[in-house]
Amino acid sequence: MTDKQENRIVFWVFLTPILFAFLMVIIIPFFIGAFYSFTNWSSTARAGATLDFVGLTNFTESFRDPSFIYSFLLTLIYTVINMLAINVTAFLLAVFVTSKLKFKNIYRVGFFIPNLIGGLILGYIWQFIFNNAIPSLGDILPGLSFLGDPGNLVLGNRSSALMALVTVGTWQYAGYIMMIYVAALESVPAELHEAARIDGASNVERVRHITIPMIAQAFTITMFLTLVQSFKQFDVNVSLTAGGPSSMFMETPLLGTELLALNIYNTAFVRNRMAMAQAQAVIFFLVLIVISLVQVSINKKKEVEM
Repeated sequence: MTDKQENRIVFWVFLTPILFAFLMVIIIPFFIGAFYSFTNWSSTARAGATLDFVGLTNFTESFRDPSFIYSFLLTLIYTVINMLAINVTAFLLAVFVTSKLKFKNIYRVGFFIPNLIGGLILGYIWQFIFNNAIPSLGDILPGLSFLGDPGNLVLGNRSSALMALVTVGTWQYAGYIMMIYVAALESVPAELHEAARIDGASNVERVRHITIPMIAQAFTITMFLTLVQSFKQFDVNVSLTAGGPSSMFMETPLLGTELLALNIYNTAFVRNRMAMAQAQAVIFFLVLIVISLVQVSINKKKEVEM
């Protein structure tokens, strides 16, 4: 047996378990779910009950469902705000920890640690902060007594609750994105900055004309990661707001901060409409694929322009 054949055997020995797990956990369930989206599948169906094919009924009903439409639009808004917040914060942190600063490695670790905390735990921690710690500031500082008013609770208002989700998402994920920016910033040749400094370029000008064009590829990666992470937000949404507070949309009462992933979950396990939830999941998947491809394509073009 030649070395090439031996290496090929070793390659497939190590790769096969991973491919098997990917097939069983991702590929097969995906196609089974896609099949169920065209049926009347329900968790309450008795054993042996026939599974009827209903065509595109679940898809058309999804687009007539006010809660699904609202969650879809809300998720788009949340994604745009969250992407901007995370990337701006992460970039500024990266610039901070790559400067001539003492203990910068300690700062890097500190900024990254929130990403290691589970989303559910993180949501409950911040729920305590918003519902208890912040209102109690009024007991310490009389000028902030208005924070204790139930009407001023952060999670009691739809707009402020959405911004609370953005705040927690940024606090959790910015440290991770920061590390990508750090790697990109440290790959920029120091000679370019030195030459620009000699020519009289300010810090802002050097960042604009040297740093940003040189790390354009990093922006493509970070924008993609934050786009997907924001669109799929579920655990923090569950533990922090549980979709609340209530709101009105198309003359229908619904949950004001129920993002798309949570809406699909509630459709399946609260409203017990499994097939419809699966159809919504397929729609979710297709929309995310299209938006991700468009985002990557736009960023790639900008890389060439820069």
